Amino acid sequence: MFKFPAYTENAVWGAVIGAIAITFFGFQWGGWQTAGKVESIANQKVAVAVQSILTPLCVDMFKKDAKYKDNLVELKKIDEWSRDKFIEKGGWGKVTGANDLDADSSKACATQLTQ
Repeated sequence: MFKFPAYTENAVWGAVIGAIAITFFGFQWGGWQTAGKVESIANQKVAVAVQSILTPLCVDMFKKDAKYKDNLVELKKIDEWSRDKFIEKGGWGKVTGANDLDADSSKACATQLTQ
């Protein structure tokens, strides 16, 4: 087994403790992030961006529907926590080639329409 000379022992321990300290302070206060945390932040930002685009589109499509007034009366009758399902079933805000309107966007759409 390789053994460091006695006079380098303090330097080796200093380097080990320094590396641990730098890592601790970097993640606590230095703004360092793990890959999982960065991905989570990115997903949140994407969701907000998608909602900011789809909500006005949904409101516009709802208002241009031939049954706008009837649909609005029906929407206001529905309990607040289930209005998003009504919006999703109506298909307002759905973009061609995309998945259904996400729950957050449909809730925001219903909220804007009922204010």
